[in-house]
Amino acid sequence: MRAVVLRKGRLEVGETPDPVPGHGELLLKTLSTAICASDVHFMDHPEMAVDDPTGRSLYDPERDIVLGHEFVGEVVGHGPGCTDRFAVGTRATSIPIRLVNGGADGTRIIGQHPDAQGSFAELVVIAEAVATPVADQVPNDAAALVDAFAVGEFYVRSAGLQAGEIPLVVGAGAIGLSAVAALAARGVEPIIVSDYNAERRRLAEWFGAHIAVDPGERSPFDVWREVRAARGRWGPLVVFECVGAAGLIQRLVDEADMATRIYCAGGWYTGDTLDITAATRAGVTIQFGGGPMPQDWYGTLDAIADGRLDPLPSVGRIITLDEVPDAMELARRSDGPPRIVVHPQAPAGAGNGGSAT
Repeated sequence: MRAVVLRKGRLEVGETPDPVPGHGELLLKTLSTAICASDVHFMDHPEMAVDDPTGRSLYDPERDIVLGHEFVGEVVGHGPGCTDRFAVGTRATSIPIRLVNGGADGTRIIGQHPDAQGSFAELVVIAEAVATPVADQVPNDAAALVDAFAVGEFYVRSAGLQAGEIPLVVGAGAIGLSAVAALAARGVEPIIVSDYNAERRRLAEWFGAHIAVDPGERSPFDVWREVRAARGRWGPLVVFECVGAAGLIQRLVDEADMATRIYCAGGWYTGDTLDITAATRAGVTIQFGGGPMPQDWYGTLDAIADGRLDPLPSVGRIITLDEVPDAMELARRSDGPPRIVVHPQAPAGAGNGGSAT
């Protein structure tokens, strides 16, 4: 099959052996897959996967890895021990993990382990036990975006906003938009979002943000204080950090009012520091990682199927496998649209450069 392979630290597009489904696994023809910032982080910070104590990820320069973990595909084969739940031709997707011995010996993250090859390829293997069919009304590209939007759902669910609390979403990239969408789905109002990029602020408003702030012009914390005073909403600030830039958490702590809650969805792969004394004085609560959980992931797919969520406006480009290396460079520089979708079955040059359908 054709695939985008991470080989000795470099991406190459070419032929690689077809994956073989094991016991209880399905073989999918990949119909659509999305580029995620974590694909870039995996490439750029291999030390995180060389010494991953969980065993879920593994970077080995001597073993090829096909990246990609956000996908939808058509069932084209079954491993031994499968049931009749997924007939050939069924569209399916799953949370991006491959089970080891049915899960008894742990899991591998699809696209981040040589034993769990990813979806930047014409074929991908998933576990039947965690797979789910995709409803007819769900476009392929929308199904490929479930994972990212499930992240926002997880953090917003974890925050459990109460009456009087006003959220601030920092960053309107893929994860920031997912947080805005999850807040809007709960009827939260007002939602403040902060981003330097005007187009991303516009998208945030499309997904349900009420106030979009350019932090280069105004402090989003000052905006929050004005809004809470005008509306008499005296609950603590709830921040969804969706950037992951070094030093950002400290800046948030330094500007935060007492009892602010900060949910860190951005992800850090180079480490960071935090003045614990300053955080203690501010009385902040900080949550790192931990999701999305299956209920967030499959719940997001249900929301798309029911028409409660349309993730497609976040897609700015549709490309082929051959264009993935260049698109990954855009993602590395945060210089592209929030979401770039890949159509692995399309011939070279078939990418339309536009929004998904």
